[in-house]
Amino acid sequence: MADERTERCDAAANRERILDVARQLLRNEGLAATSIDRIAAEAGVGKGTVFRRFGDRAGLTAALLDEHMRAFQDAFLSGPPPLGPGATARERLQAFIDGLLALLDEDFEIALAAADAAPATGALVAGALALHLRTLISHIDSGLDAPLVADLLLGAISPPVIARARARGADLHAQQTAARALLCGLTSER
Repeated sequence: MADERTERCDAAANRERILDVARQLLRNEGLAATSIDRIAAEAGVGKGTVFRRFGDRAGLTAALLDEHMRAFQDAFLSGPPPLGPGATARERLQAFIDGLLALLDEDFEIALAAADAAPATGALVAGALALHLRTLISHIDSGLDAPLVADLLLGAISPPVIARARARGADLHAQQTAARALLCGLTSER
């Protein structure tokens, strides 16, 4: 029994070390620096440990993305307004888009790696975000095709689109300003 606990503690420590190394490599050196070989070496584990724990690079990226999105999801589900409950749907929608852009900006390489390495993982995260958006959009205007509007909004601020905007010099403020302009027709009182 004690050996099982030790293994579990070791496995948990290995997992955290692997995620920390992958996160730092992505932040500091980008997607090209995140080979499984390099991550394993810098985390002080064997390559097989990474594969057993995460399956492949897509699984590792999925774990980073999950960790990256958890606090944001908690905030829009149960945090304080305007992102969380208690504000109007219009206010929440703008706070959601601003917050999502800020989150992408904070750890852009993780979001970009997730979009690049694991389209299915990105789809799962986008699905959770889209569900929240559909709910807000339905409250704003029940006559709109909420799933379509949600997909279009998420597509407009997807990591590949933001990468192109960043390459043109658009910082977070410029991205949020542009996104608010897109939302203006949806959030304006009619």
